[in-house]
Amino acid sequence: MRYFKADSAAVLLGGSAFIAAVLAACSASNNPSATSSAEASSVTASSGGVGGALAASSSSSSGEGGFDLTTSSSTGSGGPACDQGSPSNDDDKDGFTEQQGDCNDCDPNVNPGAVEVVAKADSDGGVPKAVDEDCDGKVDNVMPSCDDGLMEGSLDAMDGAKAIGLCDARFLMSAKWVQADGSPPPVGGTQLMNFHLGHGIIDAIGPNLVAQEGQAMLDLSSGTARKPSSPGYKHRNFDKGYTGNAPVGFPKESPSCPGAVTGAVHDATGLEVELKAPTNAKALTFDFNFFTFEWPDYICKQFNDFFIANMTPFPNMQLDGNISFDPNGNPVSVNNGFLSSCGCPASPANCVVPPNNPMTPFACSFGSNALGGTDWATDDNHAGWTNGSTGWLQTSAPVTPGQSFTIRFVTYDSADGNVDSSTFVDRWRWLADAGKVETVVQPPK
Repeated sequence: MRYFKADSAAVLLGGSAFIAAVLAACSASNNPSATSSAEASSVTASSGGVGGALAASSSSSSGEGGFDLTTSSSTGSGGPACDQGSPSNDDDKDGFTEQQGDCNDCDPNVNPGAVEVVAKADSDGGVPKAVDEDCDGKVDNVMPSCDDGLMEGSLDAMDGAKAIGLCDARFLMSAKWVQADGSPPPVGGTQLMNFHLGHGIIDAIGPNLVAQEGQAMLDLSSGTARKPSSPGYKHRNFDKGYTGNAPVGFPKESPSCPGAVTGAVHDATGLEVELKAPTNAKALTFDFNFFTFEWPDYICKQFNDFFIANMTPFPNMQLDGNISFDPNGNPVSVNNGFLSSCGCPASPANCVVPPNNPMTPFACSFGSNALGGTDWATDDNHAGWTNGSTGWLQTSAPVTPGQSFTIRFVTYDSADGNVDSSTFVDRWRWLADAGKVETVVQPPK
């Protein structure tokens, strides 16, 4: 999978080097010599570093589908000439005319609604021609991360979006704090105050739970989303005193816990963002890490806390909008199959939970290092045990270039408001390849 990271919307290119054939995007009859030149040329680029780049590949050369980029002659980068036609026509059908600021109306990946591409050398040393993809008059200018200096307890939902890595106002239309079903925060002084303790902007907790990009990450908690040293933090049990409705299609029971029935939604805290996909983006991705005090005692019971990333409109072939799953296609919850950061006296052998219950073994394949220095490092009830975490996971999902959609990130308790769970969300990026809805493991660093 290739990634791209551009502007403050955080588009990072990763993966192997890619090749984008420089194709004449307009009619060959207008400029036969340009067509010939394009067919005989190619440019290469690879993963971006800090600031990132846009993933692109020719489907004929990569075998992966990929994302075709052409070189824009209007930037002075040496690309093939192109007859762009009337300034009022949208020749490349990207939604922008020359009159509306499209600096290359022969390339649908170049317009004021695109993300900037940073040209990087590939493993063979080849570097593509630099292009002004977003038509702002500058080439390879990428905005820095926008989450430096944000307050831990900020009430501004736009700050929560910035903590994830969403910064560019062209693509971030709005942000608001919500409950699990998208309804507003609870009304009432104490309950509203408790709700807002459930979201926080965190740089790090302990040596290993750190922001994945920039200086901060978003923490959504059914307890308190604060550092243990911060005012308002409560360890393990913080009943906020409100209930709510589950998202559409929830709760969903885990096949690994036959007979378990999830309880009602308690203490939900969420962030919902409305986005418009860049015109040269075909998918999105973000990283998250789910922590729970429910492990090890309360596995396969009604206390099945959830993290849900709900996308609207729903992705194709889905009956609900959740795009984050465990390896078996189940939502991320206390009962899911992704709790891999954990430890017990028998570790690295299987930890059987609840203790002495032979029905539910956990391999704890990531060990307990990721929990070090956090309140999840030691379980209150069992000596030698930790609490549990999924480790860092990465979700991706297709988007339609230029189209609007929403994502609601939410964490909540089930059955009661005690024994809390928290989810850290960070490193939003746009992808050049459409891919599919999936969540994959990020190996520990």
